[in-house]
Amino acid sequence: MTESTLPPVGLGENDWEKASNSYLMSLMFIMIGLPLPLINLIASFIYFLNNRRASHYARWHCLQAVLSQLAGVFMNSIGIYWTLSIVFGSKSLSNPYIAYLLTLLFFNAIEYIATIYAAIRTRKGFHVEWWVFGSLTNLLCRR
Repeated sequence: MTESTLPPVGLGENDWEKASNSYLMSLMFIMIGLPLPLINLIASFIYFLNNRRASHYARWHCLQAVLSQLAGVFMNSIGIYWTLSIVFGSKSLSNPYIAYLLTLLFFNAIEYIATIYAAIRTRKGFHVEWWVFGSLTNLLCRR
């Protein structure tokens, strides 16, 4: 994760709050105890659509939050499908399944911590770029 050392010039509290809230949208259901990645993705995407005419700073962070949620949905969906096929299907508990779950828990914990960090720093006006998603967001978000 990279971060600028100075807040962007010409932006105000409203822009910083919109950018920070984009990360909070992606955590909305996790905070109340429901790990529903698809619902979090939909909430982030709707928030992004509502801020299409906001400043570049707010749009950029909204899009980065959506992209990070999109990657998480794919990983978590595989875990949910695999778990349901063990509980209700004919598959059995295996070492690859346990390894995948542990890896999934690790990556979800890292994303959760990074999302909270990004929400706090963007609320203070700092520009936080995630390693993979920052470059992709730069390609997709126009000024």
